[in-house]
Amino acid sequence: MRRPVGRREDFVNRFGGGTRTARAVYAMHTMDRRSDAELVIAARQGDLGAFAVLVERYRAPALRVAYGIAGNEAEDAVQDAFVKAYRKLEGFRTDAAFRPWLFTIVANEARNRRRSSSRRSKLDLQVRDQPRSAAAAVEDVVARRDQRRRLLDVVASLPDRYREVVALRYFAGLSESETAEVLSCPLGTAKSRLSRALNLLRAQLGEEVVS
Repeated sequence: MRRPVGRREDFVNRFGGGTRTARAVYAMHTMDRRSDAELVIAARQGDLGAFAVLVERYRAPALRVAYGIAGNEAEDAVQDAFVKAYRKLEGFRTDAAFRPWLFTIVANEARNRRRSSSRRSKLDLQVRDQPRSAAAAVEDVVARRDQRRRLLDVVASLPDRYREVVALRYFAGLSESETAEVLSCPLGTAKSRLSRALNLLRAQLGEEVVS
């Protein structure tokens, strides 16, 4: 029988809450070649390791989407989203695409977090620093970080519909059709929102923004 996940704390302990143990568990599954549908079927049958693979596979882009929508509430939003996704696996159609189904849940949880927050969180992707050559100029590092922060601050200031489409399309790398599916809108509407969002970004950032 499938073992249910109860409290969010239990889920975090099993599938990751930032601890070294969780990251080690993730690393064990990074080479798993099974498709999303195969992993879902295995998870339904009680294979928690299969769901751990899905968590590892989509946690990073899910965090980027959540940060794009909810700022500093992203971590909790993603954890809640994976809990809900696990509980809803029985209702997932394995002939459908798992990624947009999951990111719909992530986006909804992020919206809930943003609405319930008593303050307006600033966008902070908390991207891990990549190893850099010792010869890299300090000025270049500072300039790049300032440029990134400026972009994220401007994205965070966009109206909800435009911030969300940017987060899905660029932060998570969804296709246009997947973005439309997550937003539950026609493809033309998603394209229009993205175009408008890019125009708003260009108005504030100039040529730094490309389509």
